[in-house]
Amino acid sequence: MNANDIPPATRSIKAARAPASIVDGETKTQRMGFFLVPHFSMMALSSVTEPLRAANRVSGKALYSWHLISADGEPVSSSSGFALLPDFAITSSPELSHVFVVASIGVSNYRNARVFEFLRRYAAKGSTLGGISLGTMILARAGLLDKRRCTIHWEALKELADEFPTLDVSRDLYCIEGDRMTCSGGTAAIDMMLDLIARQHGHQLAAEVADQFIHTRMRTAQESQKMAIQWRYGVEDRRIVHAVSLMEQNIERPIPMKTIASLAGISPRTFERMWIKHFNVRPSQFYLELRLKAAQKLIRESSLSLLDVAMQCGFASASHLGRCYKQCFAKTPGQERAASEAR
Repeated sequence: MNANDIPPATRSIKAARAPASIVDGETKTQRMGFFLVPHFSMMALSSVTEPLRAANRVSGKALYSWHLISADGEPVSSSSGFALLPDFAITSSPELSHVFVVASIGVSNYRNARVFEFLRRYAAKGSTLGGISLGTMILARAGLLDKRRCTIHWEALKELADEFPTLDVSRDLYCIEGDRMTCSGGTAAIDMMLDLIARQHGHQLAAEVADQFIHTRMRTAQESQKMAIQWRYGVEDRRIVHAVSLMEQNIERPIPMKTIASLAGISPRTFERMWIKHFNVRPSQFYLELRLKAAQKLIRESSLSLLDVAMQCGFASASHLGRCYKQCFAKTPGQERAASEAR
């Protein structure tokens, strides 16, 4: 079935897929399953599946087949509103060499016992399990990342570490630990799959696949998830770069401005003058806005109480957060959450 065969009313898209059981010479097609969590990222899904399609095309062999899976076999809506029609429900999925959980926003309260058992079943069979973006959180809740190094999208690093303090949580772009694969999402999934293709079929094929996507450099697993501070803020002074880094790394427990200036190697007076020159605001206001933006994300995407949000973003109380929030965003945290829930 292709997209033209599906009634428009379903608002679903079904991708063409390679055959699932071809053996070409000594190469057997690997069945790759992608479990879609509601509000998954279309970019992450494309980034993790398109390298497989390109590997088949470039090699001229059916090295991989790929299959979408949902909890009940019904279409699953992405974060952008598109709905994809899966091949299987978790009760009817076939033998799979790899199972990837693709998730994005809205997984704070996702605890589906049937899905966890589905993932454990494949783990017990020896399949490789993977988490794409916030899919790592689902694997952790299923108990499938114990004693494994893992990573997740930078926005959820703290949430994962707080919920699972014994996990070895990394800030890496992606992690491949034996039969567990996790990545930070977005285009990082391309790099992880290129790494997988290189391990299984050689670096040359992986390089040719990268060229198909004008992906001119295959990033290593250890590279940073976030764009370098100097690029994000258009600054070159290493002292300011260091100061911004200190602020971003200390949202929950803000550091006094004098301490940041000292650690950056600048006198407090020079520090403030340089900051106003580069950002047109005082450093204290810049830092406050960083914390408020972190709070805004939690209010929109988590079910944490406003007091918990305040504590995680360095505010003394929910009322303190509320006053600062309204001054910055012209609405209260409660209004922000209500608007988010209404979307």
